[in-house]
Amino acid sequence: MNNTQLGGTQKAQHKMAAPSEAVKAASRPVVSYSGTQQNELLGALPRPDLESLFEQLELVPLPFGKELFEYGSKLEYVYFPTTAIVSLLYVMEDGATTEIAVVGHEGAVGVSLFMGERATCSAVVQSAGYGYRLKAQFLRDAFNRGGALPQLLMRYTNALFAQMAQNAVGGRHSSIEQKLCRWLLDRLDRSASNELKVTQELISIMLGVRRESITAAAGKLQDEGLIQYRRGNITVLDRAGLEDYAGECYKVAKSEYDRLLMDVAR
Repeated sequence: MNNTQLGGTQKAQHKMAAPSEAVKAASRPVVSYSGTQQNELLGALPRPDLESLFEQLELVPLPFGKELFEYGSKLEYVYFPTTAIVSLLYVMEDGATTEIAVVGHEGAVGVSLFMGERATCSAVVQSAGYGYRLKAQFLRDAFNRGGALPQLLMRYTNALFAQMAQNAVGGRHSSIEQKLCRWLLDRLDRSASNELKVTQELISIMLGVRRESITAAAGKLQDEGLIQYRRGNITVLDRAGLEDYAGECYKVAKSEYDRLLMDVAR
């Protein structure tokens, strides 16, 4: 085989190895109307507005521990979780981490992109699952065109700020037991069952308290019949009891989000 033939063969192989955009698009999971309803923000959009996003929406796996973006980074995508739960974290210079909000099937991750800003926090998947992602620039363009989407996202942003504000208040004025109840309820609202797979170490990191304090608080809640804790697994036995224990901080943030989403649905 001469050099000309060899070069031609290599080019042909290279061409075959590089999938076309059409092949890449065909290999993506199909985005369906029923599938997108698993995210409440997408589900609240009028059907024509939602379907206009289909060509750009991607259904992606969100494995535990995946960092969607870090503080100061350029936001390339916004994520709409369906079964995954994502923590929004503030990381101190010494590496200490505190959770400032949590997002699941009710919301979106990356809302600060609307003003073209860089990330104001880090976002890490805390419970594995799936979600839809959309390129940030495409969403900015859709946002600037107006309609139902900007109104919905602005209302959600208000609800997210309310959650952050209540977290700040609770962090200063709530007991360890109340903080733990609030943390568990936030996950329960975004989970399909009353069981949460989580370690005491992770909870202590998210709440910014000592692990021994979480151990003592979890033991107290278990003694009172509110939860059952086994290594790496917490089962909620009495949700109403947890809500009463959590107090005002949980109820205010939850009612604010429910009110805003209800207004959008009208």
